[in-house]
Amino acid sequence: MNTNLLIENLTNPALLFFVLGIIAVYLKSDLEIPENSSKFISLYLLFAIGFKGGQELSHEEFTSEIIWSMLFGIGISAFIPCYTFFILKRKLNVFDAGAIAAAYGSVSAVTFVTAVSYLEAHQLELHGHMVAIMALMESPAIIIGLLLISNYDNSEKKKINQKSILKHSLTNGSVLLILGSLIIGFFADAKQAEGIKPFTNDLFKGFLAIFLLDMGISSGKKLKSFFNCGWFPFVFAIVIPILNGCLFAVLSSFVTDEITNRFIFAILAASASYIAVPATMKITVPKANPGLYLPMALAVTFPVNITIGMPIYLSVIYNTM
Repeated sequence: MNTNLLIENLTNPALLFFVLGIIAVYLKSDLEIPENSSKFISLYLLFAIGFKGGQELSHEEFTSEIIWSMLFGIGISAFIPCYTFFILKRKLNVFDAGAIAAAYGSVSAVTFVTAVSYLEAHQLELHGHMVAIMALMESPAIIIGLLLISNYDNSEKKKINQKSILKHSLTNGSVLLILGSLIIGFFADAKQAEGIKPFTNDLFKGFLAIFLLDMGISSGKKLKSFFNCGWFPFVFAIVIPILNGCLFAVLSSFVTDEITNRFIFAILAASASYIAVPATMKITVPKANPGLYLPMALAVTFPVNITIGMPIYLSVIYNTM
C-alpha cells in the first residue's frame, strides 16, 4: 500500500473532525450537533450527491458497460449477505446474523459521500452512473437478509411479509431522496442547474466535515457497550469489509477499466449500512439486537473504511491494472 495515500487520508480535515467527535465523548464534553441539524445535513449530502450524479449522468452515453456495472452492483449487494449470514450464524442467533448480513450487503451513503470527497482530493472524477448504482445497491441486501431470517427462523410461526419488505426497502427515505435527486439532476436544464451549483458543490466539504463530527460523537457513545459483546463482532467488522473491498476492487475490472468506478465498487462492497438497515430491522425484525449491528457498522467499519480502507482499495486497483 502507498503510505503517502494513507498519510493524506489520515490528515483529511473531514476525517479529523470525525476523530474529534470520538475524543469529545471520551472527554465527556457536552459537544453535540442538534438532531434536526444532523438530519438536515444528512439529507443535504444525499441531495447534493444525487443531483451532481444526475448532472454527470446526463452527459454520459448509456453503454453496455453501464448496464453491466448496474447488474454487477446489484449482484454485490445480493451476494455479500448470502455468505456472511452463514459465517455469522456460527456465533450468533438467526435474527442478529440476518440483520448484520443485511447491513454489510447494503451500502453506507455517508461512506460513499466520503469516498467521493477522497476521489476529488486526488483529482479523480466520479462518473454519474455510480450514484445510481449506489442507490440500487441499498435494497437487495435488505431483502435477502430478511428472507434468510424468515427461512432459517424455525421459532417464528408468522413469517415476514415479503411484499412489505420490498415496499419498505424501495420507499426508504435515503433511497428515495438520492434516486429522486439523481433523476431531477438528469432532467434539469444545465443553465438552470448552475444557479444551485454553489449550494451543491461549494458547501459540500464543509457540511461533510460537520456531519463526520456528528458521526464521531455517535460512534464514541456506542463503542463501550459494543466491546462488551466479545471479540467476534469486532473482528468481523474489521476483516470482512476489507476482504470485500479488496475482492471487488479486483473483480470490478471485468465490468469496467475506470479507476474511479472500480474504487466506488470497492468502497460500496466494503461499507455497511447504519441508516436504512437499522430502520428496516427495527420494524420487521425487533428481535435483532441493534446494540450489535449498529455499532459494528458505524463505530468500527465506517472509521476503518475512511482511514485505512480507501488507500488499500485504491492501491489494489492500481496494482491490478
